[in-house]
Amino acid sequence: MTASTPSLADLKARAKSIRKNIITSTTTAGSGHPTSSLSAVEVAVALYFGGFLRYDPKNPHWPQRDRFILSKGHAAPLLYAVLAEAGYFPASELPTLRKLDSPLEGHPNMRRLPGVEASTGSLGQGLSIGIGHALAARLDGYDYRVYVLLGDGELDEGQVWEAAMSAHKFKLDNLVAIVDQNGYQQTASTKEVLDLSPLPPKWEAFGWAAQEIEGNNQEQVLAAFKKAAQVKGRPSVLVAHTVKGWPIQTVLTKDPNHHGKPLTRDEEKEALALLDAR
Repeated sequence: MTASTPSLADLKARAKSIRKNIITSTTTAGSGHPTSSLSAVEVAVALYFGGFLRYDPKNPHWPQRDRFILSKGHAAPLLYAVLAEAGYFPASELPTLRKLDSPLEGHPNMRRLPGVEASTGSLGQGLSIGIGHALAARLDGYDYRVYVLLGDGELDEGQVWEAAMSAHKFKLDNLVAIVDQNGYQQTASTKEVLDLSPLPPKWEAFGWAAQEIEGNNQEQVLAAFKKAAQVKGRPSVLVAHTVKGWPIQTVLTKDPNHHGKPLTRDEEKEALALLDAR
């Protein structure tokens, strides 16, 4: 299923709805990664609702569907909110995040929830999984595309660069990686832990077609996916400069990283009011 061309206003409305569900589900759970999820909303919205991802929530195992793999699996609240918005399951189930027996686990589990393409959370593995899907498309004679969302801290994992070399070797032009470059990882800023900047030249040196965009700008994200779809003979990567926790940074002034922590009830109320005011 691919939707008709949506308006920018419609996409922004979906982004707001998804952000609210990310915030409320993690606060209700009392755990999770809201800020890591919030930074990548525009990327996911463009894919699922901007006409790029071919899928059918009524037939989640449709062989010719496009694939979205959340390699940064700790951002599961983002994936769950998007899948609910897309109709894979009722949004009323989102408050069960991380509860006992809920399929909405702390990291995505493909055996328990329709629409989840890979069980992720061990960082560095998603791109390799994506390569497997992209090669399978070639072997099966299908034209589906594979999109993999990685965190910038995740790029410290050597397996990512082994996968990057392989994707170029096999000329996987049906593979698109997106780096959510929000500048933070678990313990500190990425510059403090291991500064890999500038990223685009590194990917280009591995043979990828690289684009650098403002990842919280919905129009730029849409344009970048459109351009990536035209690349032939090699894989593409979007290096998306984002803000962790966008756009509720004023609620997080004491800790701009705020990694792996839900908002308190008071912070939740403030954040939702901020979203409504935008």
